[in-house]
This record gives sequence, structure tokens and C-alpha cells, in this order.
Amino acid sequence: METQVFDQSEVYVGRDLGSVDFEITPEVVRKYIAGTGDDNPWYTRGSPLGPAIAPALILHSAPFRNRDWYLPNLFGNLHAREECEFFRPVMVGERLRSRSLVVDRYLKRDRDYVVNETLIFNAAGELVTRLRVHQSFMIERPGNGGERLAIDRSRERAAGRAFKVGERTGEPIEAPLRPITEAMCIAFSGPSRNYHTDRDAARELGFPEIVVQGMLSVCMIAEMMTRRFGVGFICGGRMDVKLVNVLWCGETTGAKGIVVERRPEGRRNRAETDVWCEKADGTKTVVGSASALEL
Repeated sequence: METQVFDQSEVYVGRDLGSVDFEITPEVVRKYIAGTGDDNPWYTRGSPLGPAIAPALILHSAPFRNRDWYLPNLFGNLHAREECEFFRPVMVGERLRSRSLVVDRYLKRDRDYVVNETLIFNAAGELVTRLRVHQSFMIERPGNGGERLAIDRSRERAAGRAFKVGERTGEPIEAPLRPITEAMCIAFSGPSRNYHTDRDAARELGFPEIVVQGMLSVCMIAEMMTRRFGVGFICGGRMDVKLVNVLWCGETTGAKGIVVERRPEGRRNRAETDVWCEKADGTKTVVGSASALEL
């Protein structure tokens, strides 16, 4: 009797993408620091928990280790949304294992979205981190195969691309602006040649310049939240952000936030925060929310 419902190559909801093992070595941490600029001393010397602690998003690219969930048309594909939850700290030297699954697909305007949920466990089998990546792919239509650019630099200045965030009152949080260099892109998204590290590869996929991997900006928000809330973010943080404009290599960007509400959660309070990343000229690239426990 035939029991196969889906083709082996089909990207369907429920497709199991398997597991990957990781060792969080000092070298992995050094590469993270080189790629993000986040040189928090907790990552290399010691932390409030004793030994060196890894950044909350040390495995920022775990969902991308297996690309079987990508659709065939890679021209113009973009990271659209990221959801993160942090349950337990990861100490430098630990071994982790990820498990990934396709959990959703949906259409929005001219794009087909695939959602990858990656769960990360420590050696004791405890859930450490949950990531959900919403990746968007251009829908192939007759006549659009000859497009030279999927997105150009002028897109972010188009009418309707102003995003209202940071307008509520509350306690401001800021991180310094940071120029994004090619060396950072290679450390963060390399060493392979791809549209996050190489201009020619970017042009092949319809972009005029190296596209800074969206997770780098998400990591900058996580850096800001860690510096403000410490262990309360690493052990209880959440983020839900949309990547609304492309950050290009060579541009300068920084994370910002506003604590807009505090609400009880057990014996502690949870600080709810509006967060975003913006370029030096004020263009928003990431907008959304984040929260942390106040310990």
C-alpha cells in the first residue's frame, strides 16, 4: 500500500529537516564577535553565572545549516521575520543539538513564505532556544525571469515604506551605531561565497550589493537587550521582529528600543520593549518587539 503523501523534494508543512550537532568553543565565540562587533566581556572572561557565557544568538544560523526547506527560485529571496525565545543559558564549551521542521507556508503579496522552526537542546536534553525563521521567495511568473534586480537601493525610500516604531513613551535603550564591513559579513555569513559575502553572488540573485544577513541586525538587538537586562534576557528573553528593509554592506546601523510596559510574570516582572534597527540616515531595517525578565 502506498503511504508516501509528499514528494521527497516537496517543501511541505511538517517536513522534518533533521538535526545538527554544535560545539560552542571559544573559536565559535570569537567568530561571533568578529561578525557582530558584540564584544561583551561575559563571552570571553566570565559572567554573573560564573564561567564565560555564550551570546543568546550564538547559533543564529542554525536554521540555515540545512537548506532543504528553501524553494527552488532563489532569485530575490529574503529573510522576512524572526521569532526567538531563550530558555536557558549556554556556557562556552557546551555541546548543543538542533532539530528543524517546516511549520508553516503562506502567500503574501508576490512572495511565497516558508517558516522553519529550529529547537536547540543542550547535552541534558533541555530546550535552550527556539527560533522561527520566515523566509520569503519570489513567485515565478511568466515574463519575470529576465529581471535584473529584485530589490534596489531606492526601494527603502519609496512611499509607504515608513515604519512607525519608537513613538511610544517609555525608557529608551540605545546601542552605538556600527559600520558593517565586508570582513564582518564574511565572519558572520562565510566563509562560503554567497550573496551575504560576495558582490557577484549578490548580483546573480538580483541585488546590487552584498546583502547583510538579516540575522546580524537581529543579533544587534539581542546585544542591546543583553546589555540592558543581562541574564534576564539570556534566560527569559523573547523577540519577534520583521526585516523591512535591506541593510547593504558598507552601511552603518544600530539597535534602539523603548521599554513601554512592565507586567508581572511569577515572582518577577517582564519588561516589554519596542525594538528596531536603523541606518545612519534613520531608515528602519528591522522593527518589532522584545522582552526580558527583570531579575
